[in-house]
Amino acid sequence: MKFFHLFFVAMLAVSLPAVGAKKRAMSLEDTVRVHQVGGAHASPNGQYIAYTKSIPRTLYKDDDGSHYVELHLLDANNKSRPFITGDVRVGNVQWSADSKHIYYTAKRNKDKFSAIYRIPVDGGESQKVVDHKNNISSFTINHDGSVLVFRAKEAKDKDAKKLKKKGFKAEVYEESAKFTHAYKVQLKKDDKKPEKMAIKANILSAVFHPSKNNLLMRVAPTPLIDDNYMSSQYQVFNLKGKKLVAIPSEGKLGAASWSTDGKHIGYIGAEDKHDPSSGRLFVANASSGKTKELLKDYMGHVRGIQWLSANELAYIGHVGTESEMGVVNIKSGDVTVGIEAGKGILHSFDADTKGQRIAAVVSRPNHPREVYVASRKDMKRVTETNTWLKDIKMPKQETVKFKSRDGLELEGVLVYPYGYKKSKRYPLVMMVHGGPEAHISNGWNERYSQPTKHMAANGYAILLPNYRGSTGRGVKFSKLGQADYAGGEFNDLVDAKEHLVKMGLVDNKRVGITGGSYGGYASAWAATALTEHFAASVMFVGISDQLSKFGTTDIPKEMYNVHARNYPWDKWQWMLERSPIYHADKAKTPILIMHGKNDTRVHPSQSMEMYRYLKTHGKVPVRLVFYPGEGHGNRKAGAQLDYSMRLLRWMEFYLKGKKKKGMAMPDYEIDHAKRLNEKKS
Repeated sequence: MKFFHLFFVAMLAVSLPAVGAKKRAMSLEDTVRVHQVGGAHASPNGQYIAYTKSIPRTLYKDDDGSHYVELHLLDANNKSRPFITGDVRVGNVQWSADSKHIYYTAKRNKDKFSAIYRIPVDGGESQKVVDHKNNISSFTINHDGSVLVFRAKEAKDKDAKKLKKKGFKAEVYEESAKFTHAYKVQLKKDDKKPEKMAIKANILSAVFHPSKNNLLMRVAPTPLIDDNYMSSQYQVFNLKGKKLVAIPSEGKLGAASWSTDGKHIGYIGAEDKHDPSSGRLFVANASSGKTKELLKDYMGHVRGIQWLSANELAYIGHVGTESEMGVVNIKSGDVTVGIEAGKGILHSFDADTKGQRIAAVVSRPNHPREVYVASRKDMKRVTETNTWLKDIKMPKQETVKFKSRDGLELEGVLVYPYGYKKSKRYPLVMMVHGGPEAHISNGWNERYSQPTKHMAANGYAILLPNYRGSTGRGVKFSKLGQADYAGGEFNDLVDAKEHLVKMGLVDNKRVGITGGSYGGYASAWAATALTEHFAASVMFVGISDQLSKFGTTDIPKEMYNVHARNYPWDKWQWMLERSPIYHADKAKTPILIMHGKNDTRVHPSQSMEMYRYLKTHGKVPVRLVFYPGEGHGNRKAGAQLDYSMRLLRWMEFYLKGKKKKGMAMPDYEIDHAKRLNEKKS
C-alpha cells in the first residue's frame, strides 16, 4: 500500500467522530466546503438586509469552476430567506432608492457576458435591465432612478476568434491591455443603448452623488495593475464626462463614498507613496477637493467606511489582531469608539439612510463571515450559514505577544493542539501571511492554505505571526521592513519560534513553515538562509530571486515604492543576497513548492528557479507542483483540496517522522480517483 493510502486512513480516523462523541475534528474537506457571507447591504428604509453567500463546488461531484454566489434576504425581524440560488454568481448588489428592488450583476440563462438585473423584494422574477457586449464590472444608479452608469471594457473584436483559429495569436505585452470605460444608460427611455462616456482614463469605480448627476470615480492612467495600486486618483465628473474636481492624494487608495448630503467625500488613502497599504481615513470637500486626515497617527488600519449622517463618518479599524468600529464627527473632529476591540472581526458594513440599522459582516474564531446587525455601540449575529460547525470541536485560539531580538514588540495568533498539556512539546507549523502589507486577525483563519483547525486536531501547534511590515499597527510599523528584504522581518519569525520553545509549547526540532506570496518568500528563505531553524517548508506562489522577480511581476512600481525602496540596478549584489536561490547550497530543509501556472503577480518561474537550484545542488528533498488555470492563489475547490492534502502530508512526513522505509519524500501521487469513485458508489 502506498504511503498516501496509509496517511489518508489515519487522517479520516482523526477527522471522524468516535461513537457517542458530541464533537468531531474538522477535516480538510470541511475546510474547503465552508460557506462564507460576502457582503451585506442594508435597504435605504432599514427594513431589509440583502447579503451574498459564497458556496464552493461540491468536491468530486461538481465540475471544476469558481464558487457559486447566492443572494439571500433578511427581513425586519432578521428572518432569512434564499432569494437567488443555484448555479449563479451574484455580484454588485445594490438597492433601489425606494427599497422595492435589488439590482445585481450576473450571467444568467443564455447570457454570454455578465449583465445587470433587478428583482422585486415582494416577489417576482429577475428582469434584465442592461447588457453589454462584454462583462459588466460594476454599476451605479442616480438618485431618481433615471440614469445608470456601468463599467466595462469595449466589445471584443469580432474577428479575434477567427484569426486565432488561423494561427494569428500574437500577444503584445502590457500595450494590448484594454481600458475599462464608463457607459451611461437612460433607464426611462425606450432606447436603453449604452453610451460610452468621454473620459480618457481607466475607470476603477463609479458612484453617483446622492442628489445630483455627478459621479465620484477612481481613475488610473492605464489598465495596468501597477497604476491601479500606485497612480490612481478620485475625481468628480458630470454626465458629459467633464472633470469637475480632483481630490489630491499620493499612494494607494481604498474605498470612498459621498456624505449623505453630498457635500463631502470620505475615503481611505495612504500617508504617502511609500505607505504599504491604504489604511488612513480622509475627508475631502466635494466642491474644492480640499482634503484633511481624520485619524492622525492612528495605530491601526482603516478597513471600511460608512456615512451615518451628513457629518458623521463611521469606520472599521483593525488594531493589532482585533477590530473596532468608531464614528468621527467631521466638523468637531470628535471620535467615539462604539464597538470596541474583542467583539469579533469586522470585515465590512453598510447602513440605511438614517444610519440606524447597520449590516455588518463579522467573523470570530469559531465561525467564518456572517451577517451581524449593529448599532453604534453593539452588534448581534443574525445568520448561521454553516450549521454543521456546531458539531466541530474548536481548538483554543488566542493572541500571543513576544519580543524580537532588537526589542520590538510583536504579536500573532496562536492555535493550540487539541488536548494541549503544558508538560508536552508539540510540532509547530508557522503560517506566514503575504503582503507583507497585511495582518492576521483573531477571527476565522481557516482556509485551504491555512487548515489550522484540522492541523490542531492532528496534534500541531499553529502560529500565524504579524511580523514587522504587517498592517494593523500604524504606518510606521508597516514600513519597518522596507529596504530590508528578508532582514528583520524574517528574523522575527525565528524569534517567534524561540518564544514558543521557551514557553515549553514547541519542540525545537519539529518546526515547519508555510505561506503564500510574501509568505512563500519567507518559506523559501527559511528553507535556505535560515535552514537550521526549520525542519520542513511549503512555499506557495513565493519569491526565490529578487532580481528576476522585478522583471517578471506586474507590480514593479509598487515593489519599488513600498518594499525594496531600491531598483535592482541600485543594489545588484544586495538584491541577489536577499534571494533564497543565493543560499540554496546551504539548504537542509525539505521544501515543497506549489504555484498557479497563470500567476502574473509572482511569475511561476520563481518557483522553477527555486526548484532547479535545489535539485541541481542535490542536498535536500524538493518537489514542484503546478496548478493549471490558477493564478496568485487557488480559487477552485479541487485545487484547494489538493493543496491542503499536499501541505499536510509534507508536514506529517517531516515533522512527525511518518516516513516509509527507503522514501526520501512522500509519494507524489494523491489518489483522487479513489475518492471520486467512493462518491459515486
